[in-house]
Amino acid sequence: MTHSLSVAIATYNEQKNIKAFLNHLKWVKEIIIVDGSSTDKTRQIARKYKNVKVIKTTNKPIFHINKQKAIDRCQGDWILQLDADERIPLKLKKEIQFILKRPIDKVPYDAFWIKRKNYFLGTFLTKGGQYPDPVIRLFKKGQAWLPCKSVHEQIEVKGAISSLKHNMLHYADTSFSRYLERNNRYTTLIAQQMLDDNIKLNFYLALKYLIFKPCHWFLLTSFRHKGLVDGFPGFVFSLFSTLRFPIAFIKFWELKKTNRSIDLKKDWN
Repeated sequence: MTHSLSVAIATYNEQKNIKAFLNHLKWVKEIIIVDGSSTDKTRQIARKYKNVKVIKTTNKPIFHINKQKAIDRCQGDWILQLDADERIPLKLKKEIQFILKRPIDKVPYDAFWIKRKNYFLGTFLTKGGQYPDPVIRLFKKGQAWLPCKSVHEQIEVKGAISSLKHNMLHYADTSFSRYLERNNRYTTLIAQQMLDDNIKLNFYLALKYLIFKPCHWFLLTSFRHKGLVDGFPGFVFSLFSTLRFPIAFIKFWELKKTNRSIDLKKDWN
């Protein structure tokens, strides 16, 4: 007996990705999409697929809220939570299908880590903390959830966790412009989180975010995690991931001094 699998995904303006994403998952019987009121044709494209159910809602600053909504609506014995820019290669697909064929009470794990290969500047990064980049994505229904508190949080699991052998492919940054767009969103969320946490704006905080954290992160990713092994793409990734600290601080400073709140349409589009 093969147990059922549901895919949970949250989308917002994924017109460029959604067709290829759904085409490579035709072997999945149920795909739940929670769409944050996309202004492109994401929903129209998705609704053409028989194994897809689309739920429209509002776009959230913490995107994991909509991911959790999708997880909650899944009916499968197992749930695979994915993003529209992620792909399941054949070897990983077969590994997942092998798990689905086993009696669910005979699988000693409630969730699995999946390694990701991240695409950046025309190649897949192999160092710099970007590989294996494990994420918890496959889990038994009811055994895992997203806390929905941070954009970088991991799924939390009730029981035991293991790891799958094969890699998932992640095409988050198909261009450098796309990377800068996502980086802008993340730094805005970091700044807002600092504001929500009522962090005091002072000289030490400025030193921490403008000097100490950037220097530490660049040395960590470039040398300890050997990011420079990936050549120019590795150097660029280390440099710009480092810059998120001063950028977030500057945005936080702006929010504190101007009492301005984040507007999704003005700040994200």
